[in-house]
Amino acid sequence: MGIADISIAAVAAVFSSVAAFASWKTASEANRTATAVAQIERDRWHKEMTPTVGLAVTNERGRPELLVEFNGPAPLGAINELELSIRDDRDRSDDRTLAGGATPEERARTIWGPFRLSPHIDGADALGRSAGTFSLTHGEQRRFAIEASKPPRWYEGAEGARRWQGEYQHTPLRVWVVCRVDGHKSWKLTADLITNGMTPEWVQAH
Repeated sequence: MGIADISIAAVAAVFSSVAAFASWKTASEANRTATAVAQIERDRWHKEMTPTVGLAVTNERGRPELLVEFNGPAPLGAINELELSIRDDRDRSDDRTLAGGATPEERARTIWGPFRLSPHIDGADALGRSAGTFSLTHGEQRRFAIEASKPPRWYEGAEGARRWQGEYQHTPLRVWVVCRVDGHKSWKLTADLITNGMTPEWVQAH
């Protein structure tokens, strides 16, 4: 093979390598685009299928209750697992610990709000912070007994109890609802509920 032939072969090899690289790069970019589009579609579908969960506080049966209702979307059929928990009025995890004041453990054991779940009733834990996992089919409702939250130790005596009640009696009950449905990522929804009416005022968690 002559020098000219070798040169032509070398140039051809270079062009072949360049073409192969360009083809690989195009395919790689196409795969990334397809992956991104698929993720966007999955996220859109997940958002569209967000459960519509209605929540309300009522005294219509002579005692305070928290109502939870699954209103849609109908194609979900059912929420396989719901986890209900009472939120604090704000995040207190970074509050300073002062001499004689609340310790981080005491703050965590306090429900900072107007109500807690009635402990050990309807699947609630000992603190009244959260309820056990439950399920709801489309259109189904679940009731949970609730009671006034308990003031911590530094709200001492009758005056402390009145001060605690005064701080929270007109504030909303803040709730988290985690929803899990087979074949979907979980959703974490929240709602602030009016607590001072006999007739329930429904709020959609979002």
